[in-house]
Amino acid sequence: MPKLGESIMEATILKWHKQPGDNVAMDETVLEIATDKVDSEVPSTAAGVLSEILFNVNEVVPVGTVIARIKTGAEEPVSPPGYTFPPKAQETKHKEQEATVAEVVSSHQTSIPISIGNKPQTNGTGNRFYSPLVLNIAASEGVSMSELENIPGTGNEGRVTKKDILQYVSERKAGVRSRESGVRSQQPTVQSQQEFSVIRESAPLTTHDSRLTTYSGNVEIIEMDRMRKLIAEHMVRSKHTSPHVTSFTEADVTNLVMWRDKVKKDFEKREGTKITFTPLFIEAIVRCIKKFPLVNSSLDGDKIIIKKDINVGMATALPSGNLIVPVIRNADQLNLVGLAKQVNMLADNARTGKLKADDTSGGTFTMTNVGTFGSLMGTPIINQPQVAILAVGAIKKRPVVVETPAGDSIAIRHMMYLSMSYDHRIVDGSLGATFLTAVAKELENFNGDREY
Repeated sequence: MPKLGESIMEATILKWHKQPGDNVAMDETVLEIATDKVDSEVPSTAAGVLSEILFNVNEVVPVGTVIARIKTGAEEPVSPPGYTFPPKAQETKHKEQEATVAEVVSSHQTSIPISIGNKPQTNGTGNRFYSPLVLNIAASEGVSMSELENIPGTGNEGRVTKKDILQYVSERKAGVRSRESGVRSQQPTVQSQQEFSVIRESAPLTTHDSRLTTYSGNVEIIEMDRMRKLIAEHMVRSKHTSPHVTSFTEADVTNLVMWRDKVKKDFEKREGTKITFTPLFIEAIVRCIKKFPLVNSSLDGDKIIIKKDINVGMATALPSGNLIVPVIRNADQLNLVGLAKQVNMLADNARTGKLKADDTSGGTFTMTNVGTFGSLMGTPIINQPQVAILAVGAIKKRPVVVETPAGDSIAIRHMMYLSMSYDHRIVDGSLGATFLTAVAKELENFNGDREY
């Protein structure tokens, strides 16, 4: 399973284009996968015959996990068409092949680094396999190796799945497990923590109680689609990860609005694309990031990673109602025309389902326009692993006090609220408020006589 982005730890298999026994060419599409960001095709990393499929459609698989095997030699028999999982008699042979095949797979992707000392991912007494995701959940929930061994698995060949470990943890917290098996919940030892240590992986923080089957009143039950489930987990994880603080300010954007109204027809005729407010906002944000680089960073343990590249994500609503965040890479190296073209292209591709995996990865700062739907302001949730996200509200005409050398007066101005949520572990209130005010000043001081 390839890694498709900095914050993506798992993907869902949508469709297999090849079946066991089919010939596969180098770089030929083998399957389609989906994340909370995009749907992607996975090409083959070798030429040969597909001998084995390890995961079925709709299964969620951690990145770095071997999901299929391709036999590059013709000396051994292959599985017949329609055959999915190997019988126990062939298990030893496939395990011998796995190391070689895994090397081929890893040449095309970035695997999750796993720290497990010199021990394999087994129960210590047999050949039971535990995925990195299951091991990390066990570590974070204090499930010892001995407890893990006794959890009945519903996955392939009795493997413990994410659903199995989450159900076990839920029942243990409710006291069910302790009464049934007499197993006492305890914190893992230092050795167990080392065995379970998985780097840059995190368990989903949203669970569903399948026992809740009755609902009072007149209701309609709608099942979440795949993207909505992943977005929900991503949002909850962000709140659990970062202590959010949100600052607010307002800006008089009259000069900016008047300039856009004046040039938008000529701009579209000359450049072949529309000029919206979004590139103007991003231009101001980029200028302020250069002045306050700490808001363009991420946190790795106790290390602050300041990003030299300014890659601005722009939250975009999809026709389905879900949200996606395509990224404008190196936004600081683009002029206003370049920003406008990038914004329009990414927005169109998002709405038509043409975004690529690279289009949604690598963001260092995010902007969301809550004013698109009429909201005056919002309290956005940080897009991990970033440390800040800025929201712009609807532009409204209001009577405001205008200060002039001749005295104060009341005038009708185009006003807009801005809000920014930031990670208080890195960004203090003074920096967050100062940065937000700087963006507002950039917008207020917009040069109405400028060229493109």
